[in-house]
Formats: sequence, C-alpha cells, structure tokens
Amino acid sequence: MIIHSFTNDYSEGCHPSILQALNQSNLVQQTGYGDDIYTLNAVEAIKSKIGDNSVDVHLISGGTLTNLLVLASILKPFESVIAAHTGHISTHETGAIEATGHKIEEVISPDGKLTCELIKPVLNKFPEYHTVKPRVVYISNSTEIGTVYTKQELTTLSNFCKENNLILFMDGARLPSALMAASNDLTLSDVACLTDVFYIGGTKSGALLGEAVVITNDTLKKDFKYHQKQRGAMMAKGRVLGIQFEQLFKDDLIFELANHANNLAAKITDAVKELGYSFLTESDSNQIFPILPNKVIDTLTLKYGFYVWEPVDADNSAIRMVTSWATPEEKVDMFIHDLKETCKLW
Repeated sequence: MIIHSFTNDYSEGCHPSILQALNQSNLVQQTGYGDDIYTLNAVEAIKSKIGDNSVDVHLISGGTLTNLLVLASILKPFESVIAAHTGHISTHETGAIEATGHKIEEVISPDGKLTCELIKPVLNKFPEYHTVKPRVVYISNSTEIGTVYTKQELTTLSNFCKENNLILFMDGARLPSALMAASNDLTLSDVACLTDVFYIGGTKSGALLGEAVVITNDTLKKDFKYHQKQRGAMMAKGRVLGIQFEQLFKDDLIFELANHANNLAAKITDAVKELGYSFLTESDSNQIFPILPNKVIDTLTLKYGFYVWEPVDADNSAIRMVTSWATPEEKVDMFIHDLKETCKLW
C-alpha cells in the first residue's frame, strides 16, 4: 500500500484559502475573458511584487500551453528556440513547439542550466538562409533536475542574449520554489529585469491550475492577447485564474507554500547524506535526485511513489522525489525512517 506519493507537486488540489475564495465569489457576476475584478486585482498584485507597473501580465491555464503560446507569439516561421536537452519543451510536451512549425535546438547541459558557452555553437550557422535562425533562449528556474540559477549566472546569460539579439524566456513553473531555495540570491524583480518574458507557476505552487505570464520586453507585448485567443488560451471564466492568483499573492502565500516544500525536500536531502549516499544534482529546491541502491529503491516503492529517474550503474539508480506545498511533514518523517531501516538490510 502506498503511504505517500513524492512523484510530483500537483497531486493535491489547491490551498484551502483558494477554495474558500472560489466558493465565496461563486455567485458574484463578473465580466468574462480576464476583465473581472479578481484578475485585475491579481495582475496589480503581481506588478506590485515585481515593482514594475509597466510589465504586462496574462493568466494562462497550464504550463505546456503557456510555453507554446509565448514561443508561437515570438517566433517567425524560420526562427528556432534553444533549450537544454532536459528542458520541458524538449522532453514532456509531445512536440507542442514543433507542432507550431518551430525547431527546438537542444544543447547538452550537465546541470539543466544554459550558459553562454553552451549556446555559442548553436549560433554559428552556415550557410546563411539555409538553416533556421536562433531567436529565443528557453531556460527553466528551477530546472527540470532541480538546479537553480544564481543572479550572476542569469545576468551573464541575459547580457549575452542582448548582445546576440536573442530573446530570453524563463519557464517559471517552479519559480516560487527557486526563489525560496536556500542558495538563491535572485528576487522576482531581478528576474523581471534580466528576462524578456517569464512566468510564475501556480499549478505547482498551491493553485488548482494556472500560470502568470509576465512580459517585460515592450516589443513582445503587442498583440499577445490575439495569440492567446487564437490558441484557445483566453478563458471565458478567466475569474477562475484571477481568484487563485489574487489569493496566492495575498501576504506572499505562494512563497510561503514554496518554502514549505523546499524545507521538506531539504530534510530528506540531509537524511540521505547522513546515510552516505550522493545525488545526481545539487538541488535545494523541491525536486531532489538521490542515488540509491536498486534493492533499496525496490523496497521503498512498496510504500512510496517516486520516479526512478535513470540508472547510474548496474546496482544503483537516481530517483526523483518532489515535495509539494501540501506535503505533510509526518509523511517525510515516515519516509526517512523507512529509508534508514531499509538501508540496514543492505
């Protein structure tokens, strides 16, 4: 019997305050398509948190749709997007970007992050007009393998993109977790200053669903809503998203919830290290990748849900464990206890 699943951070519904707000506002009539008072309040709250009233904010229902929508609105038919080979658009979106007619140019990244050195070879195209033209650099923070960009890394990457006429787009499905990581030195304002467009994930941060796209580059703002409507991303009942983000940004709830998830992941990390085991990546976000003996993994899967990420050698594999805004600490304590007991057997 599975005691608890650490498979992802969207297994639970949403924070109770969101359900309460949805219920209380249920019969209040509002204008549709994102012009309701709740969405307007949420947009103002996000702008206030960023500290820049000039940014455009759009609420979209999910991450894959957000990535597709943003990239389709930027790229010309002959332009491409550069991404790490672990990037979500490369691995978990069923060719959504390619289906819009745009090529993803993957680069191998050992830690899931992109650097100037990794991007440079992709820019050296020859002959001109016969290959796709790189236009967007797609990054995730935190990355798909739990790592987090530092301010210096993002600043260097941002400057490089400007120098090479590239648009920097940050997938922020787990941005709240990244910003609350112990090693993080970025603020939401920094992210807004250093990227052309990014989004703040709600789906994995305590909402039922929803991502908040923030466009900082003025040249990308015009006609975005046309793209949104054409791609089926403009909800008649946009209030459903507005209410959720209004609640998430009230008293910084979204960051409080991310901090909870990170702290519990850190607790598991400490226990794994105490047992002498290593990790696939160094992560202090809510995704961790312990390397454990296969016999230990097989035993733990009888009680807990998690991904077996990849084999490391014949006897050991890396697993992915994800804690969420709703993960009970007692379940983490139970896992740690069972991990220690199982390790004694081997």
